[in-house]
Amino acid sequence: MDKQDLSKQIHELDVTVWVGKSGIESVVDELNDQLSSTNLVKVKFLRAARAGSSTEEKAADLADHVNGEVVETRGHTAVIYR
Repeated sequence: MDKQDLSKQIHELDVTVWVGKSGIESVVDELNDQLSSTNLVKVKFLRAARAGSSTEEKAADLADHVNGEVVETRGHTAVIYR
């Protein structure tokens, strides 16, 4: 898959995982389930989840929990691939 195809897929994705005040641990199972059926998942980090950390740091931490990698972050949204 080339970069243009990947960018198009990312753009068309809807956010399906929201990380809130309960933190990333509360969404790990859901994200694992979604990554099992599709290889890209868009994750939104709400203000309560960020609490002093950047979106990039939180996304990297979440990706580590699900053995994935962060493809892109924009604002408070990240795309995780596995």
